Order: sequence, then C-alpha cells, then structure tokens
Amino acid sequence: MHGKKKGNRPGVRRVGRTLAFQVLYGVHFDDPKNPVDITTAFDRNPMVEEQESDTAREFARSLVMGVEANRARIDAVIGEHSQHWKFDRIAVIELSILRLSLYEMLFTDIPVKAAINEAIELSKLFGDEKSRGFVNGILDGAARSEMKGPAQDTGKE
Repeated sequence: MHGKKKGNRPGVRRVGRTLAFQVLYGVHFDDPKNPVDITTAFDRNPMVEEQESDTAREFARSLVMGVEANRARIDAVIGEHSQHWKFDRIAVIELSILRLSLYEMLFTDIPVKAAINEAIELSKLFGDEKSRGFVNGILDGAARSEMKGPAQDTGKE
C-alpha cells in the first residue's frame, strides 16, 4: 500500500518561504557598486537551483518579487515598529524575515497569524535565541496597527 505519507517533510509553501528568505538574505551581500537585479539574484541562488519542486520555486519567486516591489512600504512599517532600534542596526537575518512576513501580511491573503507563525519558524531555523522575540514583537505591533480594516485576520482558530 502506497499512502501519501508526509512524515517530517515541510510543506511546499514552507519550502517556498525558506527559499524566498534565503534569496532575500543573500542579496544583502551583493556588491553595492555592482548591484544585481532581483530576478538574477533569485535565478542564481544555489538553494533555488537545487530545489526540485517547481511549485515551491514559483511560490518563492512570487514572494521575492512581491517583497522587492513593495520594499519601501515594508521597510517603512519595520521602521515604525522597531522601537529603540535604528533600521540599519537590524541584523540581516531578522530584516529578511521581517520583510518576507510583512509582505505576506500586508499584500497577500494569508492570515496574519499564519504569517507571524511562519516568520517565527524561520527565526528559529536561521536566527539566534533572541531572533524569535524580536521578530514576533515587530510583527505583532505591525499587525495591531497595520491590519485595521478588510486585511485584518478574522479567521477562527
């Protein structure tokens, strides 16, 4: 009998978010004197190249392109909610996670709580022991002030 046993494999969307995070993180290390456009950065990323799932790759691509297209607004929200932290002092890991999660919170139909939970999972995987609290604090503040109106998460849990 061949069942569809998932085991401990992460879902396609989580894999896509992880790829998107890795691309967003990686672009911080490009030469500022010779910047690479985000499409090229995505396509040349080794983790993207190695990913077998076309669905995960396409989901990751949509996230990366969405973050890039809305980066000014996303960064403004991060700046508004990163109390006691200058924007340029936020670690690259946390900044990349915040950008990704805020894109999903502000510009997609994913429930806010799910976006925050996914960001916390990324911070556990890639950040240090303080990352989770920092990311959660900024995203929670952003959710409270930014998610007023139709974009607010009204799903039942």
